[in-house]
Amino acid sequence: MLARWWQRWQLQRESRALQRRAIPDALWQLTLLRYPFLAQRPDADVQALRRLTSLFLDRKEFHGVDGLEVSDDIAVAVAAQACLPVLRLGLSAYDGFVSVVLHADEVVARRVVTDEDGVVHEYDEPLVGEASIDTGQVMLSWTDVRDAQELTDWGYNVVIHEFAHVLDALNGEIDGIPGLASTEAYEQWAAVLDEEYERFCGWVDAGRETVLDPYGAQAPEEFFAVASEAFFVAPQPMKKEQPALYRLLSGYFQQDPAAPLAT
Repeated sequence: MLARWWQRWQLQRESRALQRRAIPDALWQLTLLRYPFLAQRPDADVQALRRLTSLFLDRKEFHGVDGLEVSDDIAVAVAAQACLPVLRLGLSAYDGFVSVVLHADEVVARRVVTDEDGVVHEYDEPLVGEASIDTGQVMLSWTDVRDAQELTDWGYNVVIHEFAHVLDALNGEIDGIPGLASTEAYEQWAAVLDEEYERFCGWVDAGRETVLDPYGAQAPEEFFAVASEAFFVAPQPMKKEQPALYRLLSGYFQQDPAAPLAT
Protein backbone atom coordinates (compact mmCIF):
# COMPACT_ATOMS: atom_id res chain seq x y z
CA MET A 1 0.00 0.00 0.00
CA LEU A 2 2.74 2.42 1.00
CA ALA A 3 4.76 1.50 -2.10
CA ARG A 4 1.80 2.27 -4.37
CA TRP A 5 1.25 5.61 -2.63
CA TRP A 6 4.92 6.49 -3.04
CA GLN A 7 4.89 5.57 -6.72
CA ARG A 8 1.76 7.64 -7.32
CA TRP A 9 3.29 10.61 -5.48
CA GLN A 10 6.46 10.35 -7.55
CA LEU A 11 4.48 10.30 -10.79
CA GLN A 12 2.48 13.36 -9.73
CA ARG A 13 5.66 15.16 -8.75
CA GLU A 14 7.27 14.42 -12.11
CA SER A 15 4.14 15.47 -13.97
CA ARG A 16 4.19 18.87 -12.24
CA ALA A 17 7.90 19.25 -12.99
CA LEU A 18 7.35 18.44 -16.66
CA GLN A 19 4.66 21.10 -16.83
CA ARG A 20 6.85 23.70 -15.10
CA ARG A 21 9.86 23.00 -17.31
CA ALA A 22 8.15 22.08 -20.58
CA ILE A 23 10.52 22.69 -23.50
CA PRO A 24 8.77 24.49 -26.38
CA ASP A 25 8.74 22.49 -29.61
CA ALA A 26 10.66 25.19 -31.49
CA LEU A 27 13.44 25.29 -28.90
CA TRP A 28 13.75 21.49 -28.76
CA GLN A 29 13.94 21.21 -32.55
CA LEU A 30 16.54 23.99 -32.64
CA THR A 31 18.60 22.11 -30.03
CA LEU A 32 18.50 18.93 -32.11
CA LEU A 33 19.53 20.88 -35.22
CA ARG A 34 22.46 22.43 -33.39
CA TYR A 35 23.58 19.10 -31.90
CA PRO A 36 22.63 16.30 -34.33
CA PHE A 37 24.41 13.67 -32.20
CA LEU A 38 21.52 14.05 -29.75
CA ALA A 39 19.02 13.02 -32.42
CA GLN A 40 20.94 10.11 -33.99
CA ARG A 41 18.94 7.51 -32.12
CA PRO A 42 15.41 6.04 -32.24
CA ASP A 43 12.51 8.48 -31.90
CA ALA A 44 11.51 6.93 -28.56
CA ASP A 45 14.96 7.74 -27.19
CA VAL A 46 14.77 11.32 -28.42
CA GLN A 47 11.41 11.74 -26.67
CA ALA A 48 12.81 10.18 -23.51
CA LEU A 49 15.77 12.56 -23.68
CA ARG A 50 13.42 15.54 -23.96
CA ARG A 51 11.52 14.38 -20.88
CA LEU A 52 14.71 13.82 -18.90
CA THR A 53 16.02 17.22 -19.96
CA SER A 54 12.90 18.91 -18.54
CA LEU A 55 13.35 17.07 -15.23
CA PHE A 56 17.02 18.04 -15.14
CA LEU A 57 16.11 21.70 -15.65
CA ASP A 58 13.62 21.46 -12.79
CA ARG A 59 16.02 19.82 -10.33
CA LYS A 60 19.30 21.61 -10.96
CA GLU A 61 20.43 25.21 -10.57
CA PHE A 62 22.13 27.20 -13.33
CA HIS A 63 24.43 30.15 -12.68
CA GLY A 64 26.11 32.40 -15.23
CA VAL A 65 29.41 34.02 -14.23
CA ASP A 66 30.97 37.36 -15.20
CA GLY A 67 27.93 38.68 -16.99
CA LEU A 68 26.92 35.51 -18.84
CA GLU A 69 23.14 35.29 -18.82
CA VAL A 70 21.83 31.72 -18.85
CA SER A 71 19.03 31.89 -21.42
CA ASP A 72 16.59 29.08 -22.10
CA ASP A 73 18.51 27.87 -25.15
CA ILE A 74 21.77 27.75 -23.15
CA ALA A 75 20.17 25.83 -20.31
CA VAL A 76 18.52 23.32 -22.66
CA ALA A 77 21.77 22.83 -24.60
CA VAL A 78 23.63 21.95 -21.40
CA ALA A 79 20.85 19.84 -19.90
CA ALA A 80 20.23 17.77 -23.04
CA GLN A 81 23.91 16.89 -23.37
CA ALA A 82 24.19 16.12 -19.66
CA CYS A 83 21.17 13.81 -19.81
CA LEU A 84 22.43 11.75 -22.73
CA PRO A 85 24.68 9.50 -20.56
CA VAL A 86 21.87 8.84 -18.05
CA LEU A 87 19.14 8.19 -20.59
CA ARG A 88 18.86 4.63 -19.23
CA LEU A 89 20.50 5.12 -15.82
CA GLY A 90 18.05 7.80 -14.70
CA LEU A 91 18.57 11.23 -13.13
CA SER A 92 19.12 9.75 -9.68
CA ALA A 93 22.68 9.08 -10.85
CA TYR A 94 23.18 12.86 -10.66
CA ASP A 95 21.79 13.32 -7.17
CA GLY A 96 25.29 14.09 -5.89
CA PHE A 97 25.51 17.46 -7.62
CA VAL A 98 23.24 20.48 -7.44
CA SER A 99 24.32 23.20 -9.85
CA VAL A 100 25.88 24.09 -13.19
CA VAL A 101 28.17 27.14 -13.29
CA LEU A 102 28.71 28.58 -16.77
CA HIS A 103 31.56 30.82 -17.86
CA ALA A 104 31.61 32.49 -21.25
CA ASP A 105 34.94 30.83 -22.10
CA GLU A 106 37.78 28.93 -20.46
CA VAL A 107 38.99 30.12 -17.05
CA VAL A 108 42.39 30.01 -15.39
CA ALA A 109 42.53 28.28 -12.03
CA ARG A 110 45.41 28.74 -9.59
CA ARG A 111 46.69 25.37 -8.40
CA VAL A 112 48.81 24.66 -5.34
CA VAL A 113 50.22 21.15 -4.93
CA THR A 114 52.77 19.60 -2.61
CA ASP A 115 55.04 16.93 -4.04
CA GLU A 116 56.40 13.83 -2.29
CA ASP A 117 59.36 15.79 -0.92
CA GLY A 118 57.09 18.38 0.68
CA VAL A 119 57.88 21.07 -1.88
CA VAL A 120 54.95 23.34 -2.71
CA HIS A 121 54.34 24.11 -6.37
CA GLU A 122 52.00 26.80 -7.69
CA TYR A 123 50.82 27.03 -11.28
CA ASP A 124 47.95 28.28 -13.46
CA GLU A 125 45.73 25.76 -15.21
CA PRO A 126 43.31 26.72 -18.02
CA LEU A 127 39.97 24.97 -17.59
CA VAL A 128 36.97 24.50 -19.87
CA GLY A 129 35.17 22.32 -17.35
CA GLU A 130 35.49 20.90 -13.88
CA ALA A 131 33.31 18.68 -11.71
CA SER A 132 33.68 19.47 -8.02
CA ILE A 133 32.33 16.60 -5.96
CA ASP A 134 32.92 18.51 -2.70
CA THR A 135 30.76 21.49 -3.71
CA GLY A 136 28.29 19.62 -5.92
CA GLN A 137 29.03 21.96 -8.84
CA VAL A 138 29.90 21.36 -12.47
CA MET A 139 31.72 24.24 -14.14
CA LEU A 140 31.55 24.57 -17.93
CA SER A 141 32.78 26.91 -20.65
CA TRP A 142 29.80 27.99 -22.72
CA THR A 143 32.03 28.38 -25.78
CA ASP A 144 32.88 24.67 -25.63
CA VAL A 145 29.28 23.69 -24.94
CA ARG A 146 28.03 25.86 -27.81
CA ASP A 147 30.54 24.42 -30.27
CA ALA A 148 29.93 20.79 -29.26
CA GLN A 149 28.80 19.65 -32.71
CA GLU A 150 31.87 21.04 -34.47
CA LEU A 151 34.08 19.33 -31.86
CA THR A 152 32.63 15.85 -32.44
CA ASP A 153 35.29 15.28 -35.12
CA TRP A 154 37.76 15.14 -32.24
CA GLY A 155 35.53 12.91 -30.12
CA TYR A 156 35.25 15.85 -27.72
CA ASN A 157 32.35 16.97 -25.53
CA VAL A 158 32.98 18.95 -22.37
CA VAL A 159 29.50 18.36 -20.90
CA ILE A 160 29.67 14.57 -21.21
CA HIS A 161 33.26 14.61 -19.93
CA GLU A 162 32.42 16.44 -16.72
CA PHE A 163 29.24 14.49 -16.07
CA ALA A 164 31.18 11.27 -16.59
CA HIS A 165 33.22 12.41 -13.59
CA VAL A 166 29.95 12.81 -11.66
CA LEU A 167 29.07 9.21 -12.52
CA ASP A 168 32.61 8.11 -11.66
CA ALA A 169 32.15 9.50 -8.16
CA LEU A 170 29.21 7.20 -7.44
CA ASN A 171 31.53 4.56 -5.96
CA GLY A 172 32.90 7.08 -3.47
CA GLU A 173 35.95 8.27 -5.40
CA ILE A 174 36.90 9.40 -8.89
CA ASP A 175 39.05 6.53 -10.13
CA GLY A 176 37.68 5.52 -13.53
CA ILE A 177 35.18 3.05 -12.05
CA PRO A 178 31.57 4.28 -11.74
CA GLY A 179 29.01 2.82 -9.37
CA LEU A 180 28.35 -0.78 -10.44
CA ALA A 181 25.92 -3.44 -9.27
CA SER A 182 28.24 -6.18 -7.99
CA THR A 183 31.78 -7.19 -7.09
CA GLU A 184 31.89 -9.26 -10.27
CA ALA A 185 30.95 -6.20 -12.31
CA TYR A 186 33.71 -4.18 -10.62
CA GLU A 187 36.29 -6.86 -11.37
CA GLN A 188 35.23 -7.12 -15.01
CA TRP A 189 35.25 -3.34 -15.40
CA ALA A 190 38.72 -2.99 -13.85
CA ALA A 191 40.14 -5.78 -16.01
CA VAL A 192 38.88 -4.30 -19.29
CA LEU A 193 39.58 -0.68 -18.39
CA ASP A 194 43.14 -1.40 -17.23
CA GLU A 195 44.00 -3.27 -20.43
CA GLU A 196 42.43 -0.64 -22.69
CA TYR A 197 44.03 2.19 -20.73
CA GLU A 198 47.51 0.69 -20.99
CA ARG A 199 47.07 0.14 -24.73
CA PHE A 200 45.84 3.70 -25.18
CA CYS A 201 48.75 5.15 -23.19
CA GLY A 202 51.14 3.20 -25.43
CA TRP A 203 49.52 4.72 -28.51
CA VAL A 204 49.76 8.23 -27.08
CA ASP A 205 53.42 7.75 -26.09
CA ALA A 206 54.16 6.55 -29.61
CA GLY A 207 52.54 9.66 -31.12
CA ARG A 208 49.72 7.73 -32.76
CA GLU A 209 46.53 9.63 -33.66
CA THR A 210 43.62 8.30 -31.64
CA VAL A 211 39.86 8.73 -31.65
CA LEU A 212 39.96 9.43 -27.92
CA ASP A 213 41.48 12.68 -26.70
CA PRO A 214 45.14 12.04 -25.69
CA TYR A 215 44.30 13.80 -22.42
CA GLY A 216 42.81 10.47 -21.37
CA ALA A 217 46.34 9.14 -20.85
CA GLN A 218 46.68 11.38 -17.78
CA ALA A 219 44.94 8.93 -15.44
CA PRO A 220 42.27 6.17 -15.48
CA GLU A 221 39.58 8.63 -14.39
CA GLU A 222 40.36 10.92 -17.33
CA PHE A 223 40.43 7.89 -19.62
CA PHE A 224 36.89 6.98 -18.55
CA ALA A 225 35.75 10.57 -19.11
CA VAL A 226 37.25 10.96 -22.60
CA ALA A 227 36.06 7.47 -23.55
CA SER A 228 32.53 8.49 -22.51
CA GLU A 229 32.76 11.58 -24.72
CA ALA A 230 33.77 9.58 -27.77
CA PHE A 231 31.22 6.87 -27.04
CA PHE A 232 28.38 9.35 -27.48
CA VAL A 233 29.70 11.77 -30.12
CA ALA A 234 32.00 9.56 -32.24
CA PRO A 235 30.67 6.06 -31.57
CA GLN A 236 31.47 4.36 -34.88
CA PRO A 237 35.18 5.27 -35.02
CA MET A 238 35.56 4.56 -31.31
CA LYS A 239 33.97 1.13 -31.68
CA LYS A 240 36.30 0.35 -34.57
CA GLU A 241 39.42 1.46 -32.71
CA GLN A 242 38.67 0.03 -29.25
CA PRO A 243 35.82 -2.50 -29.53
CA ALA A 244 36.29 -3.98 -26.05
CA LEU A 245 36.11 -0.55 -24.45
CA TYR A 246 33.05 0.29 -26.54
CA ARG A 247 31.31 -2.90 -25.34
CA LEU A 248 32.16 -2.07 -21.73
CA LEU A 249 30.61 1.39 -21.98
CA SER A 250 27.65 0.10 -23.96
CA GLY A 251 26.85 -2.32 -21.14
CA TYR A 252 27.21 0.38 -18.49
CA PHE A 253 25.23 3.12 -20.24
CA GLN A 254 22.76 0.54 -21.66
CA GLN A 255 23.00 2.27 -25.04
CA ASP A 256 24.49 1.45 -28.43
CA PRO A 257 24.93 4.76 -30.28
CA ALA A 258 26.99 3.11 -33.05
CA ALA A 259 24.04 0.92 -34.06
CA PRO A 260 22.43 1.96 -37.36
CA LEU A 261 18.96 3.45 -37.11
CA ALA A 262 16.16 1.34 -38.55
CA THR A 263 14.77 2.78 -41.78
